[in-house]
This record gives sequence, structure tokens and C-alpha cells, in this order.
Amino acid sequence: MAVHSREIDAETLDACRRGDRDAFRVLYETYKDRVYSIALYFFHGDTTPASDVTQQVFMKLITGIAQFRGDSGLSTWLYRLVVNACIDGQRRSQSSGSATDPAVLDALPGPSSQERTFVETETRASVQTAIASLPAKYRLAILLRYFDELSYEEMAAALNCSIGTVSSRLNRAHRLLAGRLAPLRASARLREE
Repeated sequence: MAVHSREIDAETLDACRRGDRDAFRVLYETYKDRVYSIALYFFHGDTTPASDVTQQVFMKLITGIAQFRGDSGLSTWLYRLVVNACIDGQRRSQSSGSATDPAVLDALPGPSSQERTFVETETRASVQTAIASLPAKYRLAILLRYFDELSYEEMAAALNCSIGTVSSRLNRAHRLLAGRLAPLRASARLREE
């Protein structure tokens, strides 16, 4: 779901600032799936660090909501927290010597033939693996743009960089993905013939 299509209202935000538990529940329910989804993709489908990041983000959000000035949308601030928590989680994982499991998310089969389902599953897995193999700054750009449908302006705010940098990262990510997915394109052309 696009970030701008589902926001909490100013009244709920003010209630959160006052410590209203029901308002925090609304905030959590509004954003939890988006936060978890980004973290899950960032950590290649590994639910443990994705859950940890989600918990950290909401703890920071709850403890820091009073300092939110409202210069940008709450979702922009939230995405910035997610980006930072994912990068910090990756750094901790690398410094402790453990690697994130590069398992690919299970694909949901559609109502089609077994062969078509297999091809779709393999294609989905290849795309997810290619995205997972991108360096973090390019992976985050792809996730924010195509999975959460953020605008370039929203991405720039979330990633704490200029719109030009966002554009450059997406361009580089597209080129890397095109190279990594070239065999997939070739096999798709063969199937069409």
C-alpha cells in the first residue's frame, strides 16, 4: 500500500504525543505491516531480524513521538527509522560474524497449470534473490520505490539524501538487476518461441 494512501490523522498523532494507548494502537496497526515488509525484504526473508527491526522501530517511535516536529509526514519519519534500523541490524549481524539467511520468501501459487505455477514461482524467486543480492543502499531504494510506492521526494526524506541521489541509486539498482536477471529474460524468450 502506498505510503500516502493510509496515514494517521493529526488528532491521533496528538493523542500519541500525550501518551494515549489507544492512539498508539492505531498508529501501530496503521504502519506495522509496512515496517515489517521492508525489514523482511531487506533481510532476505529472514523473519528474526525483520521482527527485531519492527520492534525497535516501534519502540523508537513510541519513545520519540513527542519530539516529532511534523516538518514532514509521520510516514517519512517512520521510514527513516526503518532504514536506519535495517542498516544497523545488518552492521550488527556482520560484526558478530553471523550472516543473514538468504532464504527466499515462499511464493503463492496462482490458479494455473503446474508448469505455469512452477515458472511463476521460479521467476518470483529469481527476482527476490536478485533484489536481496543488491548492496543495502540500492536494495532499500528498490523496496521503497516499488514495494511501498514512495515518490522520489518521500524516498529522499526517508533515506536522508537528495532526489538526485535517489535517482542515481535507482538507476544503478536497475542496471544491476538487469544484469542479474538477464538469464531469466533469455529463458523467458526461449519459452515464448
